[in-house]
Amino acid sequence: MKLIRAIIRPERVASVLAELSDAGFPAVTKLDVVGRGKQRGIKVGDITYDEIPKNLLMFVCEDEYKDHVVEVITRKSKTGEKGAFGDGKIFISNVEEVYTISSGEKKL
Repeated sequence: MKLIRAIIRPERVASVLAELSDAGFPAVTKLDVVGRGKQRGIKVGDITYDEIPKNLLMFVCEDEYKDHVVEVITRKSKTGEKGAFGDGKIFISNVEEVYTISSGEKKL
């Protein structure tokens, strides 16, 4: 199994979640986060905003669905045809074990 963490623009969250839900991936954890990438924030006049609001979405899926989930997130999160600084990042990790708290059932 894979843990997919995507940091994306807040205005892109609804379309990402809608398409993933329609594709059979309704489970998600969503967090409001702030940060900056290699662009080191945004400068407007004399003010630099280095804590830019983003959303962190976390999904767990079977290995064979990873590429599809990443493709949906990338396509629905990209700004314009070529994308832009600040569109986000996707991080993928292996999941070793999963437990359901209510039942104590182990998934893997």
